[in-house]
Amino acid sequence: MNSKSIHPKEFASKANKDNLFKAIDYALAFESESVRHNTQTFNNNRYRAISQIEDYEELKNRARIIKENSIRNLPFLVEKLTETIEGRGGTVFYAKDKNEAVNFIKEICLSNSVKLAVKSKSITSEEIKLNETLEKENIEVVETDLAEFILQLSKEQPSHIVAPAIHRSRESISELFKENIKTEDPLETGEELTAFASKTLREKFLGADVGITGANLISAEEGTILLVESEGNIRLTTHLPAIHIAIAGIEKIIPTRKDFGVFIELLAASATGQVLTSYTNILEPPLKAPVLNLNKRSDKERKFYLILLDNGRMAMRNDPDLKEALYCIRCSACMNVCANFQTVGGHAFGGEYYTGGIGASWAVGTTGKLEEGRFAELCTGCSRCVPNCPVRIDIPRLNTVIKNRLLELESPSLQKMFFGYFGAMAKIVSKFPSLVNYFMKLNPIKVVLKNLLGVEIEREIPEFAEHTFVELYKKRNSQKHHQGKSEKEKQKVIVFADVFINYNNPTVGINAVELLENFGIHAELSDVYDDGRAALSQGMIQYAEKKAAQTTSYLKNLIDEGYDVIVIEPSVLTMLRNDYKKLLKDDKLYDVIKEKCYDLFEYLNMKIEKGDINIDLIKKNIRFTGEKIFYHGHCQLKSIGLGNEAPEFYRKLGINVEVSTQECCGMAGSFGYKKHYYKISKSLGLSLWEQIKNKFGSKEGIVILASGISCREQLKSFSEKKEKVYHPVEYLNRLISGK
Repeated sequence: MNSKSIHPKEFASKANKDNLFKAIDYALAFESESVRHNTQTFNNNRYRAISQIEDYEELKNRARIIKENSIRNLPFLVEKLTETIEGRGGTVFYAKDKNEAVNFIKEICLSNSVKLAVKSKSITSEEIKLNETLEKENIEVVETDLAEFILQLSKEQPSHIVAPAIHRSRESISELFKENIKTEDPLETGEELTAFASKTLREKFLGADVGITGANLISAEEGTILLVESEGNIRLTTHLPAIHIAIAGIEKIIPTRKDFGVFIELLAASATGQVLTSYTNILEPPLKAPVLNLNKRSDKERKFYLILLDNGRMAMRNDPDLKEALYCIRCSACMNVCANFQTVGGHAFGGEYYTGGIGASWAVGTTGKLEEGRFAELCTGCSRCVPNCPVRIDIPRLNTVIKNRLLELESPSLQKMFFGYFGAMAKIVSKFPSLVNYFMKLNPIKVVLKNLLGVEIEREIPEFAEHTFVELYKKRNSQKHHQGKSEKEKQKVIVFADVFINYNNPTVGINAVELLENFGIHAELSDVYDDGRAALSQGMIQYAEKKAAQTTSYLKNLIDEGYDVIVIEPSVLTMLRNDYKKLLKDDKLYDVIKEKCYDLFEYLNMKIEKGDINIDLIKKNIRFTGEKIFYHGHCQLKSIGLGNEAPEFYRKLGINVEVSTQECCGMAGSFGYKKHYYKISKSLGLSLWEQIKNKFGSKEGIVILASGISCREQLKSFSEKKEKVYHPVEYLNRLISGK
């Protein structure tokens, strides 16, 4: 990206819908390649790092408990920390809002005749717009983190919490330096750029009158500040000037220093995939080290000021829905694993200061303006961030709450109603599917859908089936004449007829029934129920709660009768096993549903391991001709730990399956059909398709398997008919039948 092509300032705030859409287009055009490469690198490093932590899940549990207790006891911890720091000679100032914070810091600088301030990376200082305030007083402020230094020169907003300049290439940084700083150095390699920045900044460190930092954590009992970094600039910022100012949100306070260890281990692994961050600073200011006065000042003693920033945090603490955001430790794992963030970065998927899935809650909480969280619409609810968060924050739920509040503020758009009430619409359409399918292919209708409902004209609308799953099942059963059931057939199994399978993909449902019967398990079929997934994806929480209550009541009765429930569509299973926990508000009822609803291949693998069914019943009938098979795991299925159930089953049959490494196909249900998000969706789909091509080339005979309906639609849109796209159960039954 040319250094002059900086991200337009007017796109920084996404309060306006048009600005959000412009930011997406800009990011896709200029920043996507660098962002995707760098975030995926971080993400892959993270997977390697956590695999080496033996007690990783327990560490996450401990971190969650510490943060929950800290936020619960926050007023006491603020008081205790103030007492501790001031008892050592430091000064603590509790700032109710950003104006109080910046004015206090400004007065410190003016009263101490500060001319030059060096800063370490601090998103909290950006939140209060500290640099602008000090510069108006003719105080030079220098960002000493390399990425922040780059952005200060280019006048850009950060695109990432840990790596703020993640969207920039090495070439654009070289050009930027040459334009802004006089030098004869070639600045062609990363090493040359780093050395040049280090030399430039070193002069600033030596002349600085004050050092300004943030804080990763602060212990109330000992008054200890934890600061982690990769470059050593924080050590220089805190040790060279005699005056140290630390700015921290009140949520950074935890009870004791002994708990630092949990977060140190989790933070490094989650952020950059390191065992330990390069520099881990644990300070008890004011420091007792001698004053150096390298800046030619005559300071006699070290001074320390801690600004504890509220700025909406106490209001977030008292908000039962947004409180969870305060547990965030700013590791960026949620951003690096997010397929949409990997595609557009924080300049589109972010507000003015806080970015990514977790950023919308912070944008709303710290500004008090719901509109500032509009970029929550970029969260598709794929839930990949949930198991990757070291503090187990349910980020999709936070974003759904914001979407819901925006709906209450502005009333639902026709687009949201169209997608959110899919179950009701599909029930009506199923009465005359041929007619609807015909009209949906007409260009005038596509134009109407685009203009009225915001549906992308380039997308093929999935057809409604001529016969529903329920109709096909009844017809099939009427043609079968059971002579009695074997012991294994007496297992009580029911296949859940969700709205997506019933109205759009009934043959997948029938294939599931047939596969179960091949194992000697007679599967019954449930009534058709809308589980609420479509509504929840649009932010319609109240309607989703209603559907969840109806579905749960029905399934509970079946489970009480002794049925195991097979759920074919991954997004529906995730709804039952994850989202229902908060939609139902009844833990006991939720636990019943969670424990007895299964993915088809999860269920079969479980039965094989228990010895209840014999894999050889299928294995001897397989007619596999050696096709190359690629499997893309559904994002939500992976998030509940089931992403590899189908490939595992195939391997038990002796069939090798290559598995996708991409987090999400980009379709994400209705997301890929919306015209403003279509380009993001297609970009992700193309990335997945290139992964398949790189693995197998363009030869015929490639079979692509995907469990999710929308995943299959996305992959089919790239297929040139040489590659066949199936649900894993469809292809398996083809191998059994020899078709």
